[in-house]
Amino acid sequence: MSGITKSFPGVTALRDVAFSVRRGEIHAICGENGAGKSTLMKILSGVHPHGSYSGEVVFDGEACRFAGIRDSEARGVVIIHQELALVGQLSIAENLFLGNEIAHRGLIDWNRTNHEAERHLRRVGLHENPTTAAGELGVGKQQLVEIAKALSKEVRLLILDEPTAALNDDDSAHLLDLLRGLRDDGITCVVISHKLGEVTEIADTITILRDGRTIETLDATDVTEERIIAGMVGRDLEHRFPPRHRTTPRGRPESDGSLREQEIGDEVLRIEDWTVHSATNPDRVVVDHATLSLRRGEIVGLAGLMGAGRTELAMSVFGRSYGVDISGRVYKDGREIDVRTVRSAIRNGLAYVSEDRKRYGLNLVTDVKRNVSSAGLGLLSTRGWVDEHEEFRVAERFRGALRIKTPDVMAPARTLSGGNQQKVVLAKWMFTEPDVLILDEPTRGVDVGAKYEIYTIVNSLADQGKAVLVISSELPELLGLCDRIYTLSAGRITGEVPREEATQELLMEYMTQEERT
Repeated sequence: MSGITKSFPGVTALRDVAFSVRRGEIHAICGENGAGKSTLMKILSGVHPHGSYSGEVVFDGEACRFAGIRDSEARGVVIIHQELALVGQLSIAENLFLGNEIAHRGLIDWNRTNHEAERHLRRVGLHENPTTAAGELGVGKQQLVEIAKALSKEVRLLILDEPTAALNDDDSAHLLDLLRGLRDDGITCVVISHKLGEVTEIADTITILRDGRTIETLDATDVTEERIIAGMVGRDLEHRFPPRHRTTPRGRPESDGSLREQEIGDEVLRIEDWTVHSATNPDRVVVDHATLSLRRGEIVGLAGLMGAGRTELAMSVFGRSYGVDISGRVYKDGREIDVRTVRSAIRNGLAYVSEDRKRYGLNLVTDVKRNVSSAGLGLLSTRGWVDEHEEFRVAERFRGALRIKTPDVMAPARTLSGGNQQKVVLAKWMFTEPDVLILDEPTRGVDVGAKYEIYTIVNSLADQGKAVLVISSELPELLGLCDRIYTLSAGRITGEVPREEATQELLMEYMTQEERT
């Protein structure tokens, strides 16, 4: 790819980008959110058709003018997007051959379809009945189905956009091993990823984009994460986390002898004996008599493996958004409060930033302004009428305060990068002026530069006296950000560790046991 330039209304996404890939290699693309990684790959795969950009794409020695995905797939170029494109109600086999059905005289040959599907599933290490509905599979297995689907199209160049973003460690390791196997079979892979540890582990070559331009291409041999970060952000990022400025109620010094300037206050929220049953299987307990507390000005972490019940706990507390047969009590400032509906949870000073911002956090078809105001319209309304001028001023205030990169607050939320979309979700809940914020995977799919900015926002919320509960699958994130960390296993709180005593090994020990020590 050479001279690639692509513009959208109000923004130039790519400027004269050059990108080349060798046959049979794993080539990683790194860059901050908004750097143009996904846009570049959408051009290569025909999502953005020829004519909507300038520049040249040459594949296997021939110039390509893909008018759409069918054209690129016919040449063996297949893309798997970050948001998986399976139809949950259809079987695995139906998904594998959707649009490329195996038919004879206009009728689908189901025996051959299921046989071929089973062959491709075995190749990716997935031992599932091809007649199983895709929606019954976990995210890790769905990702493997997507790769099997690509193999069914005789893929020669496979593009994966954040393939491990939603996977646990075991599923991620299996996927990386699979990519190595595909490379050994001669299939070229292009991987977009923010997980730099995985990039250095698997990539042969790394290309770094910044602000829509190609910065450099590196041989991945002996490349460090710090070297990649320096290329991504244009500077050395000496510290992954911003400085901390808080003390415990007794003013205990940090391990280095310094004191945090902002004191952690009294208990503001207590969740007591909280039990939740599965929404799809009411006999299964997903949160089991959990008890935890948060203090003003404190950042508390919640660690757990996939399926431990972290999101189920958060969503059930926030207006019973998940689960059935919920029992337990929630206290705020020592008084029991009603959290049976989202409205009552908001009224009592709670806010919840979902792990799935595109499904639960944003209205992607409307603008930034309306997204920011959506949870707090009562603060902008008089007798049922919204003051649109004040709504605009509020959105502009948060746009500046959180450094949301957008041409203006009238831009559709879907046009923003992942990091800036997450800032819009944070702005929406900050506008409601909550006392307690629950942040579920707040930096998922976000680059290191945007992560630092989000960490800074979280710290500032705590400095304002807010209590913040952070749920994260990244243990270094919890260790670098939190004052205390709870661990959850099989729905039970199994540990509570102060920051100065917390290590990844200790947290993992608690995360894999069934009873609290």
